[in-house]
Amino acid sequence: MSDWKDRLGVVFSTNPDFSYETYDTDEPETLPVGEQKLRVSIEKQGRGGKVVTVVRGFVGRNDDLKALSKMLKTKCGVGGSVKDGEALVQGSLRDKVIALLKAEGYSNTK
Repeated sequence: MSDWKDRLGVVFSTNPDFSYETYDTDEPETLPVGEQKLRVSIEKQGRGGKVVTVVRGFVGRNDDLKALSKMLKTKCGVGGSVKDGEALVQGSLRDKVIALLKAEGYSNTK
C-alpha cells in the first residue's frame, strides 16, 4: 500500500482499475569527494541586502548536500540553507569555506 502523501495531487477517479502512479525523481549518485568541482562565491543580489556565501556544483543526492551544508554552517558558526542544489552560508565567508572544503578533501574548489 502506498503512502497517502504520494496521492495528494489526485482528486478522484471513477475507473475501478485505476492505480496511483508516483513519479520518483532519480537523484544522481554522489561523486567522491576528490571528484567534486565546487565553486564558492559571495552574493548579495536578490537576498534583501544580506551577504551570503554560495557553494555551487555539488553532484549527488540532496541529503549529502544537506550534510555538507550542515558541516559548513557548524564550523563557521552561522546559519544557512540548501536551495536549488546550492548550499547557502550566511555572511561573507568565502575564504573560510574554501579552507574547510579543502580540509575535507574537496580538492577542485575555487
